[in-house]
Amino acid sequence: MLILFASTLKEMIFPPFEIKNTFKQMQEVGVKSVPVVIITAVFTGMVLAFQTFTGFKRFGAEALVGTVVALSMTREMGPVLTGLVVAGRAGAAMAAELGTMRVTEQIDALETLSTSPVKYLIVPRFVSSMIMLPCLTIIADMLGILGGYAIAVWLYGMSSALYWRRAWNYLEMNDIYGGLAKACFFGAAIAIVCCYKGFYTEGGAEGVGKATTGAVVISFMTILISDYFLGAWLLK
Repeated sequence: MLILFASTLKEMIFPPFEIKNTFKQMQEVGVKSVPVVIITAVFTGMVLAFQTFTGFKRFGAEALVGTVVALSMTREMGPVLTGLVVAGRAGAAMAAELGTMRVTEQIDALETLSTSPVKYLIVPRFVSSMIMLPCLTIIADMLGILGGYAIAVWLYGMSSALYWRRAWNYLEMNDIYGGLAKACFFGAAIAIVCCYKGFYTEGGAEGVGKATTGAVVISFMTILISDYFLGAWLLK
């Protein structure tokens, strides 16, 4: 996997550049994931506000609901949940598509035509994932905070001005940038893991299924484990 990652980085910097394929993968990874990200983010923000308000009410700190929702979404929930959603949707598709191409010898055909499979197949997916994950995370952050607003203000009657003031006063740019940096790393990890599992698939149709399952599971584990170390480094 590390060798494939190094090959991908090498192929990225030398022409020809697969611009058309990259934009196609940006649509597959990013645009088509927007509806799922929206639903996930809104209800995550709503749950955060609901549970936070319930807990904070016991010691009179309801005014801090906006702070908790904003910090939780930008630092952790936004990038992590977006990464998990994209890994389950787009990452599985990457592994299945490349796995099918491998078992039907389409990748071998590319090599016989002197076309680099890494440049043609993996680089566009890698670049598009790194670009689109932060974009999706921005959407998730905003909608998660709005979801928390809906619960805190409309359901519990909290002051709208107080919610936004508490949310923005304690939110620093480092929180936002750190979350976006996490998302960029998650995008790279998803692309490399899923492309690796698909690219080296063996065993026909059964192998494609195993590769797809393995790609999603390893992507999930990579996101959750790396989230701790990135958080400790970026968001001290």
